[in-house]
Amino acid sequence: MAYQGSFKLKGATTSAGSTISASNFGRAHFVRVQAQAAANTVTVVNSDDEAIGTCILVTAGDSIVIEKSPGDKVSTSGNAVGSAVARTG
Repeated sequence: MAYQGSFKLKGATTSAGSTISASNFGRAHFVRVQAQAAANTVTVVNSDDEAIGTCILVTAGDSIVIEKSPGDKVSTSGNAVGSAVARTG
C-alpha cells in the first residue's frame, strides 16, 4: 500500500532504475523510499557503518518514510527511488 500521509519534498529524487547506495540524502531527518522491484530490502546504517535496522518492501510501488539521524545512510537491495522529506501537520 502506498504511503497515505502528507510530507514536504526537501530535495531531488534519486535516479530511477538503480539501487540506493549508502546515501544520507543531504543529512535529511526523514527519507521516503519507494521500491521499483519486489522484495526490496531497505537497510539503514549509522555513521560508523553499523547496521541500525532493515525492512522489506514486498511489492514494487511499496513505500516507506524513514526517520533517521543526519549521518545515517540508507541503501536498498534492488531498484528504488528516494528523496528527503519533512513531516507536515
